[in-house]
Amino acid sequence: MSYKTISIVTVNYNNIAGLEKTIKSVLSQSSANIEFIVIDGGSSDGSAELLKKNTNKLNYWVSEPDHGIYHAMNKGIKIATGDYILFLNSGDSLYKNDVITLALELMTEGLDIYYGDIIYDEIQTQKKRSFPDILNFAFFFEQNISHQASFIKKKLFDSMWTYNEEFKIVSDWEFFTYAICKHGASYKHLNLIITNYDATGISSNLDNQYLMNLERQKSLKKHFSEFVDDYIYLSKLRDKKTEQFIHIKSHPVAYKFLKACINVILLFLPKFKRSM
Repeated sequence: MSYKTISIVTVNYNNIAGLEKTIKSVLSQSSANIEFIVIDGGSSDGSAELLKKNTNKLNYWVSEPDHGIYHAMNKGIKIATGDYILFLNSGDSLYKNDVITLALELMTEGLDIYYGDIIYDEIQTQKKRSFPDILNFAFFFEQNISHQASFIKKKLFDSMWTYNEEFKIVSDWEFFTYAICKHGASYKHLNLIITNYDATGISSNLDNQYLMNLERQKSLKKHFSEFVDDYIYLSKLRDKKTEQFIHIKSHPVAYKFLKACINVILLFLPKFKRSM
């Protein structure tokens, strides 16, 4: 395994309990290849005092007003010196004490993005969320990978851009979608649970769904208009074929005849291939 350093960037604002949980999780890691950075937005709940108490255990921290989550994350990017950056928000925690060590053992190719799986940590319930090995626009059109479980090469931010501070919710989605679907960033899914994800954050709040959809539409129009047109066309084509299948299946005689024809074709297809 080649030597790599992971910069873990934690952003926080008035969430001292979550911040303490995250700090404890990172400081418990077995790997020594960690740079730990905390960007606090000028909290008034004692978070700054907690950071002062842990000054000797953190590589860098600051507590000052900012313009929101993505501004704070961008401040962390500028400070980070690691090969890869993992954004672990206050309230999130790493799944096991050796998870960074295990992830580094799998990050051998030097790709742009490595992403793992998460545990949704909700009130009194936990559930695993696994992400696919293959990422494409069809996936990002409706979903996203978790930045709390993604190791992003620092140089990718240099060759592309940092997070869009105009948005409040979807800038990490915009970054991943553009990086993979248009920039051609290399990536790999790690079959590994990376993070216990605090599902009480801003993007998980149903009250923010309207704003999230507005931001997504703005980003789609700016960066991905040709993708959207193709996706909608293919979706309509798929829906039309589904309707036709349902229509045929609703006529038992026609459906049985079609099924019999397909079975005959499949029966003779190997013989046909051998004769070619």
